[in-house]
Amino acid sequence: MVDFTLWDIVRNLLLAARWTVALSLIAFIGGGLVGLLLLVARTARWPLAEPLVAGYVQLFQGTPLLMQLFLAYFGLALFGVDTSAWTAAAVALTLYTSAFLAEIWRGCVAAVPRGQWEAAQSLALSFGEQLRYVVLPQATRIAIAPTVGFLVQVVKGTALASVIGFVELTKAGTLITNATFQPFLVYGCVALMYFALCFPVSLYARHLERKLHAPG
Repeated sequence: MVDFTLWDIVRNLLLAARWTVALSLIAFIGGGLVGLLLLVARTARWPLAEPLVAGYVQLFQGTPLLMQLFLAYFGLALFGVDTSAWTAAAVALTLYTSAFLAEIWRGCVAAVPRGQWEAAQSLALSFGEQLRYVVLPQATRIAIAPTVGFLVQVVKGTALASVIGFVELTKAGTLITNATFQPFLVYGCVALMYFALCFPVSLYARHLERKLHAPG
């Protein structure tokens, strides 16, 4: 057993928490970009886009993230891609996030009254201009709160990356527990750090929801 002080435990967990934050941001930003492309393809009604995007969303929403991580870690090697834990975790979480964000944003676009589309069409705007100048500004107002709220799910989802060897907060907690044999103390600190990461985001999402839906 290694003799760790409380400060040693906290310091090592804080170092690992950097990778939790980094992975969360990569998944959220990458998933947002992919999700936006999926949204545009679905909204534009390109040939075969509707069933393909719907199938993509159902696939990633209907299968466990843990299984997606395993498939990314072991499956990418079949295509000659470096299957480091970092690469697999980033790919799996990005695809997972993109499916959820695409569906969240689709609902927000659908919430924009149909009359707004018709008004934009009457002005002879192209589809891209309708989205850019009329529909997306209104849908963005609706989407901000649930999008920020979903970031909490992404942060918590990074914990599953520990099963493929990615050393983030949960994996670091397991390694320290194995060395110190103090699981209650270590995992208590891990839980508090996740809370410190997620609770401010949850509060901000609720604040945005109240602010954006307040009577004008």
